[in-house]
Amino acid sequence: MFGNLGDMGKMLEGMQENAAKLQAELESKTFSVKSGGGMVEVSINGKGEVIDINIDDSLLEDKDSLQILLIGAMNDAYKMVQQNQQNSAMGMLGGINPFGTK
Repeated sequence: MFGNLGDMGKMLEGMQENAAKLQAELESKTFSVKSGGGMVEVSINGKGEVIDINIDDSLLEDKDSLQILLIGAMNDAYKMVQQNQQNSAMGMLGGINPFGTK
């Protein structure tokens, strides 16, 4: 019914190894996003952790603008990480979409 269970076990081990390699690769990537014409720059790693923030000195006196630009940059950076994770996972599956949609 299931064929050779030993082969299936080897296949699962291979998939686990590939998933671990993919996770390590994702975590090593860095994504940087600028907002406000470069007045705010946020860098985030593949795990979704903020690793650096650069703020133009002119924004230090304008708290409201700083908050808006910082939130926008962080949200954009998180979206980049999520898209990269999805693309990498689809690549690992060889382009097979388990949800059946195109």
